[in-house]
Parts: sequence; C-alpha cells; structure tokens
Amino acid sequence: MADSDLDEAYARLIGTGPERDGWLSNHAPMAVEVLAARGFGGAVHRWIDGYADRLDERPRGIAPIRPEEWRDPLGDPVRTGDWLDFFAHATATAPWRDVLVTWWPRLLPGIAAGATHGVIRVGHAVRALRARETPGRVAELGQGLAYWAARWQPLAPAGSGPYRASDPRSALDAVPLVLDQRFGIRSRLAQLAAMPSWPATAGAIPTVPGAGPDAGPASGSGTGAGPGVAAASGAGRDSGASRGSGTVAGSGSGTAAGSGAGSGADVAAGSGVASDVRPGPGVAEPSAVAEAVAAIVDAAVARHVTHGHRNPVMLVHAATAPTAVLRVLPVLPAGLHRASLAAAWAATAAVTAAYSAPTPRPAPDGTYSAAETLDRALATGDPHAIKFADAAVDAYGRTGDPRLLTASVTATADIG
Repeated sequence: MADSDLDEAYARLIGTGPERDGWLSNHAPMAVEVLAARGFGGAVHRWIDGYADRLDERPRGIAPIRPEEWRDPLGDPVRTGDWLDFFAHATATAPWRDVLVTWWPRLLPGIAAGATHGVIRVGHAVRALRARETPGRVAELGQGLAYWAARWQPLAPAGSGPYRASDPRSALDAVPLVLDQRFGIRSRLAQLAAMPSWPATAGAIPTVPGAGPDAGPASGSGTGAGPGVAAASGAGRDSGASRGSGTVAGSGSGTAAGSGAGSGADVAAGSGVASDVRPGPGVAEPSAVAEAVAAIVDAAVARHVTHGHRNPVMLVHAATAPTAVLRVLPVLPAGLHRASLAAAWAATAAVTAAYSAPTPRPAPDGTYSAAETLDRALATGDPHAIKFADAAVDAYGRTGDPRLLTASVTATADIG
C-alpha cells in the first residue's frame, strides 16, 4: 500500500463532512483507500482534485454526546457533528480496536445506514489500519463510525426462512423485490416490513459449520433469540434518512437500547432483535463465518452482471457492504462473528430487494485480468465502479472465477 499517499489523502479530507447536499455520501475516503491499496497511490491526489466539488465542510456539533447517553442521539443526522467529535475523542484516547469492538455490536443492527456507506467506510478504514496504523487512519475510522452512528436506523428484519447456505446465489434469486420502485432507498426498504413474502424468502443465515448444536440460526426474526440482526433503512438515493422520517412499522424509535461498553449484548429498541455478542458453545469457527460472508459477496458480485442493469450504482452495495464486514471480521472477537454474518446477509438481501432488476439479462462474453478490471474502473473516476472492482478482484482471488471480473467490467460500463 502507498502509505504516504493514503495518509496525505486522509489529511486533505479530515475537514470534510460525511455527506453533501444534505444526504449524499462522501465517497472520497473510501475510493482513495482502494486506490492506495491496489497500487494506484500516484492517482490519489488527482482523484481528490476531480472530486473536490462534491465535498462539503465538516458539520459543527450542537452539544457533546456523553458516553452514557449514546442511545438518544443514535440515528440522528442532526447530531452528525457531535458524533464526529465523540469518535474523534474516543479514538484519540483508547486503542482503535477497543473502540471498534465496543461500537460494532451497537451499530450493526443499523447496517444499512447511509445506504450501507457507514459500514463500508468503516471496512475501508479497518483494512488501511490492518496494513499500517497511523494517526490519520485511526481518525478515519472514527469518522466512519460517526457517520454510521448518525445515520443508524433499523427496519424490518430479514426473517427466519430457508436461506440455502450452500447456494447464496439461489438465495438472492429468491429474494422478493419491493413493489414501488419510484423513489429512493428509504421508501424501498421501508416496504419490506409490509411484504408477506419477505420473512420466508429472504430468510436468515443458519448455523454455520463449527458452530455446534446449541448455536441455533442467526435469525433476524424478531424473537430476540440468538444473535439476530435487523436490517436497517437509509434515506435518499445514496444515504440515510432523517431520524424518525423513514422508520418502518415495528422497527421502534430508531434508538438502541443496550448496555455500556463491554456489556456483551446490545438490543435494537422496538425491533425485538438482539445482537448477542456473548461467546458460548454456539460460537462458530471464525474461518467458517468468514467463508460464509465471502460466499455472500461472491454471489452478489456475480449476480450484478445479470441483474444490475436497472440501477447499477445502487446494486453494487449488495456486494460492497458484506465486503466491508468481511474485512472487519479478523479484528473482531469470535463472539461477534455470527451477528456480523447475519447483518451482512440482511444488508445484501435488502439491497437486492430494493434495486435488483426483475428479469435477468444475458451475461456478456469477455475475459479480463484483475489489472484490467481495476484500470477500467479507475478510468471512469466513479467511486462506485472503483469500490465494486475492488470487491470483485477480491472475490476473483478467492474463487478464480473469471465471471466475477466480467461482472465488474460490465458494472463499470453501466455506471460510466
């Protein structure tokens, strides 16, 4: 990784806000991390120059958030400046891994916050920190966590139906599509709660290999049993909703009820879904969970080539959100892995329901190298094309399936 290029980029971006125009995500920190990680460090500053007109100033805070009062401002974008201040202090006064482990189970039920850009930004920051720990990268992790907290908002859980663990592509093909496709992501994801077929066909992640007989399904059924995770709603075309404006029926107030740091479990208020982080006999082997998340990513990448033509930009998040979870797993304790797997599936299923085309198109012919795939994405300058190519190259590295690179090249052309 081009360490100096990335750290210089983070220094340029530290004074920018996580959104622009009130709700569009700031993609610069995520895109430059990909460029640096993939050997394009020399293009980082040029890319920021081209994106500069889409950067807003960092919002100011209203009132400090006290650690014991974190539930009240959770999911309130008006408090974005306060959350930025809160996590700037947290990451400056405690090891970044400790901050992440404390806040991951609190934020995980709201994984779709900011159209999943909250978790995606955190995933890129963690990859950068795993490569090299610097003050700028620690600060970027704090900004990603702050964005996620400000846009956190739950919605209908994914259900407890028959998710086919051995065939995630078939599971995605079975996900029902929202009926009203006229508006943005808040409107689309809010419809899931009213869809009778959603709980049965979206399903939930079952016990993964190595979890043992006591684990039970990682269900988002709303029973509170096991480490279920509710999917979350966002707002607008590319980000999260104002607090209370898009909460679906049965999802509660949009705040999280839970205990303090290190408590072992946090619960999304009103959703009835607990993120159980206590290790026990049902904890799966980390490698098994990572393989299950990776399979979801691989399926979402492959499916984009046949179902991404209706909205190629938004459907990429079905792959980039679980990719972020996959990159964070190595620094999480095993007790958080199953909840992370359930959240990754919930996000992928929800984005698929919201933006997948109803009928597939034929997959195009063509064989591409990983280098060509990345070059084509970079040539567009589009951050979604760049991040999707990043995820697709990882998927290709795991599977050796050239169709995954074709999916990225096709998405790049569609987006461009």
